Formats: sequence, structure tokens, C-alpha cells
Amino acid sequence: MTPSVARRLSAFGLHTVGDLIDHFPRRYEDFRDRKAIRDLKVGEEATVRGMVVRVRAGRTARRRVDIVTAVLSDDTGALEAVWFNQGYLMKVLTEGMRLSLRGTFRPQGRRLQFLVKGHEILEEGDGEGVHTEGVVPVYPAGEQVSAKLLRALLHELAPVMRRLPDPLPARLRVRERLPSRADAVTAVHLPRTLAEARPARDRLVLEELLLMQIGLLLHKQEQQCRVRAPAFSAPGGLARAFLETLPFELTEHQSAALEELEADLQREAPMRRLLQGDVGSGKTVVALYCLVRAAEAGLQGVLLAPTETLAAQHAETAVGLAGALVPTELVTASLTARERRSALARIAAGETRLAVGTHALLQEDVRFRALGLLVVDEQHRFGVEQRDALVRRAERDGVAPHVLHMTATPIPRTLALTVFGDLDVTTIAGLPAGRRPVVTRVVEEDRREAGYDFVRKQIARGRQAYVVCPAIDESESISAATAVAEAERLQRGPFRAARVAVAHGQLKPTDRDAVMRAFKNGEVDVLVATSLVEVGIDVPNATVMIIEGAERFGLAQLHQLRGRVGRGRERSYCLLFATAETGASQARLEALLETTDGFELADRDLEIRGEGQVMGARQAGRSDLKLARLARDRTALLRARELAADLLAADPGLRDAVHAPLADAVREACGEELAWLLKA
Repeated sequence: MTPSVARRLSAFGLHTVGDLIDHFPRRYEDFRDRKAIRDLKVGEEATVRGMVVRVRAGRTARRRVDIVTAVLSDDTGALEAVWFNQGYLMKVLTEGMRLSLRGTFRPQGRRLQFLVKGHEILEEGDGEGVHTEGVVPVYPAGEQVSAKLLRALLHELAPVMRRLPDPLPARLRVRERLPSRADAVTAVHLPRTLAEARPARDRLVLEELLLMQIGLLLHKQEQQCRVRAPAFSAPGGLARAFLETLPFELTEHQSAALEELEADLQREAPMRRLLQGDVGSGKTVVALYCLVRAAEAGLQGVLLAPTETLAAQHAETAVGLAGALVPTELVTASLTARERRSALARIAAGETRLAVGTHALLQEDVRFRALGLLVVDEQHRFGVEQRDALVRRAERDGVAPHVLHMTATPIPRTLALTVFGDLDVTTIAGLPAGRRPVVTRVVEEDRREAGYDFVRKQIARGRQAYVVCPAIDESESISAATAVAEAERLQRGPFRAARVAVAHGQLKPTDRDAVMRAFKNGEVDVLVATSLVEVGIDVPNATVMIIEGAERFGLAQLHQLRGRVGRGRERSYCLLFATAETGASQARLEALLETTDGFELADRDLEIRGEGQVMGARQAGRSDLKLARLARDRTALLRARELAADLLAADPGLRDAVHAPLADAVREACGEELAWLLKA
């Protein structure tokens, strides 16, 4: 390998021989249909071999495109091969040279030509060609690193592949009927048949997912062993009073969730649980019960929300449902310096039993007397390091708070086992009694006025509506200007008789909260907003959601936005105003029309969008999946989870000598943050 090629590979992200070997094919082309020249059929793509008899250069008459033609012969006949815009071949092709060509036989005027798709030069004694014959792997490539270069390099590495050590224990390989890593890697890169490549790929997928699952379970072990948590006693009068004063009955799924969380809170192992549920499924009341339990245990609780509006809403709900039982404090960036000092003093003294707030609660100067439970709503909107720092600050004498994460973005089970594989997962399915599914429609441009007319009729009945504008070029200021312009247009035109207000990310938090409060109090009929309404705001009287440029939103975001309506007992509607639909956006909109089940949509989103940076969605420093695809490899993922649990149950730190190669592989796959856990 020349220094130039090495530099190109490094720029492409392939720095070592190991990186190159772990750069797997995206797909395969089956070029096993090699034919003699006399057997070629017009219009058929095939591979031929032969000797160069003559080479010449030319140009097309009309477009002046460079052409190279070569006469190629074998024992059965001859053909004229043609390359376009590859004039350099005049310096490469010589008479007597043996070639393998991939292309199509086609008529050209009164004669037949072989239009070349790919070629390679054959040496005496060569077997199948690397690029034009047999089963040809197609690699993810770049501008400076072609699939052809990668194929050639990996072909040269065949002897290295056949000597690769195996991280999986022999007993596991025999039980699961897996080929060795050396055989699997060789078969994936150099398959003789497509049937040979499939089980090889399956073996490597299982290995990749197994290493990830071991890493996640080790991290979970570390969290539970490093510190202990305060074990709450059995529920007492405070918890019973909270449940008895609720103005509604808990659903079956909410009650089941309470039981799971209650069991966690009564253990000394720190709770690290993800509570997920669809929009409006009733997660907040379950979290509030846990926070009441913390107060009952003589401890404090924190409820973190991503926006001031949502924090204020949570505080209002907490005061309404538990205010008489638990002293509650709202801490946001909008507090004056004096208000903040007073609030933090009450928290530090333990007078405040429940602190509700935003990132303002993550500041260094926030201290707790005895923090027993941290609840993080829409956890993906908070930095992992910030959140963990709060937990560390709350640790006292090796005792750390329980942590409950909440999300209204349903996560497919496969993604939950990867991105949140070190957390236990509780799911609240279904909607509370009285909630009705939202009617969803795509509104074509020529039906826009009819859509506005429908909204006007809803307003006339005393209802309210949202109009959501998409983000523009990732710019908050441009998006804000767009929302303002849209609000002005609607006020002058379709909704001139209505009260229209606008909310966007460029408003001061106090001004934005004032707009949101006015909308919630019924003083605004139409709220025009950017996607900041995606999270949190709860206005049961809002029955219509218009989403402008719906094709520009992701499926999960569309579902979240739709969830802002349908929160009361009236029938609610989501109108998707779409203009330029692509294949992917059309698939998203069709999925939204077909179901209101957030978990089904999450699975569909995974299929449409792919998992992207699976580990990166949770924590920096962890790599993408190289070969596994969650939407496709669910069975392998579930099996990998089982195998990881079995291995760690038998050998918690993978300290047995037979597991040394596996421990090394986990360390390499999951990063140095797990290295100390794997040391003998």
C-alpha cells in the first residue's frame, strides 16, 4: 500500500488493517454468469473474458465524447468493447493483454458493441476476477476511496483474515452453531456464493450486538455496585392520600408501572429506569407518585423539564395534585437573583421537598439536603454529563438518589436495548379513559382554503388551534421570523376574526410563557409556533393542529406535535399541509395517517430512517453499529441480550481466562470507560 493510498484511507476513517477488515460490504453483485463471446445475447448484462486484439481511440460525432474501443477475442469469437470518457485507458490497454469485462451487448448501427460497465486486467494463472466475476462485494465508498480500491485491498488481506483470532468462547460458538470469526470475515468479504455470505454475516452481527450488550450490562452493574440508594419503606399515609385525592382512576398500565417503580424504590440498588409512554398516556402522575414517596421517606425529589413552559406546567400539576402534601418549588432561569437565592436556600435547608425546574437546577450552586429521587422528563434533551453531575453532587457517604427517566417519544424495543440498554424500561400503553384518537388528514395545496374553513368552524364552536411552522435551515432567528410572518398573514387573511398569537424560540422566556398562558387560558384562538410546542403544553380545549411543511418533520416529531391536541373529550384533528413530498416523507405521512399508536410509529420510523448513530444518541465516544441493522436484526439483538446476561451471570467481570479475548473485544468496542470493569 502506498503512502498516498494510506492517507486517503485514513481520511475516510480507515486507519488500521483492523478498520479495513471491519469495513463490511453494503451488498453484493452476482457476476457468476460468465459467458463465451458467441453465447452473448443482445440486451443482456454478462461477464466475458478474452485477449485484446486491437485498441483505438475516437470521439462521438455529436457530443464530442471520448471513446476507447478494443477488439476482444476468445476461443468462440470476437467482440468490440466500448468505454466512454475513459481516455486514460489508451495508456493501459495493450494488445495481448487478458481482460475480464462486465457489461451489456447492444446494437450500435449495423454492428454489435459490448458497453463496458467494469473491467479488470488478468494475470496468467488468475482465478476469478475480483471486480467483474463471481460474487462481488459492494462497499460503502467515498470520493477518494472507491469500492474497487477497497475490494482490491481486502482481496490482498485474505491471508490475514484467515488467521483472525476469535473473541467468542468456543463453547458458545458450538452451542449457537457459529462459524469462527476468521471464516465469517473471509466469507463476508470473499464469498464464493451468496448463500455462503448470509450465515457469515449473521455470525458477525451477533458478535457485534453481543459486545454492545455486554458493555451496557457492565455499565448497569457499575451503576448499581458503585453506590447504594436510600431504600424507601412501604407506602404510608402520604402515598395513600395522594392516590385517594386524584380526580381520576389510574389505568391498568399506570397501576402496573407504579408497582414496578415501587419495587425499585424499596431496594438499595439505585433505580435507573426509563418510563416511556405515548403522548398523553399519563406518565406525569406516575412520576409524581414516586416524588411523593420520596417526600414520605423524608427525602427530596427533583423533576427536570426541558423548557420553562413545561416546568411551569409540571409545577402547576404537582401543586394541584400534591401541593397540600409536598412543599414544591419552581426553579427556572426567569427567577430574579433574590428569588433564586431564596429558592435555593429553602432547597438546601430541606424545606422544599419537590424542586421542579429546567437546566437552572443543574447549576453548580444548587445543593440538596437529602436528594432521594431525580426525575428527568424528555431525558434526551439533557446532556448526560450535566445530569450525572447533579447525581454526583447529591451523593452522600456512598448513597446516591434513584433516577427515573421519562420520554413521550416511544422507543422501539430494539432501540431501547441499545441506546438505553443499561436502564430498565417500563412502558405505559394506551390512553386514559375519555381520550379519543386524533383524526389525521393530509391537506393538498389546492385544499388549503377548505382546511382553514374547517379551523374557523372549530373556533366558532369555542375551540382553539395550533399552527406549527417548520424550522428553516437550522436557524432559530429565521424560523422565528417565518412564524411571525405566518401569524401576520393568518391574522390578515384566513383568521382575521380570530385572536392570533405567536410563540417561538427567539422570544424572551417570560414573553413566551405569557403567550402560552394566554393560549391555555382561552385568551388566544390560534397559536402560531415553531416546534417548541412539541413538548409539554397541555391545552384540552385545543382541538386542531395544522402542521405547515409537514414533509420536513420526522415521524416521531410529527407524532409529538399531533399529541398536543386530543387531550380533552372533544374530537380533535391534525391537518398536515405538505408541499414537496419525497419518497421518505411520503412514507412518514402515510404512517401517520394509518395509526395513532406511538410504538407502532416508532418501529416504522426505525425502518424508514434507520438507527443512525445508535450509541451516539445517548453518549459520545461510542461508535455506530458497523454491520447490524436494528430494524432487520431484532432477533439477533434479543439473543445477544440473553447471551450477555448469561455470560455475566456466570463470570461477572469476564475475569475467567477463557473470556480474556471477549473482554478485550468488549473494551475495544465500548471504550475505556469500561476498561476498569474488565481488569482481572
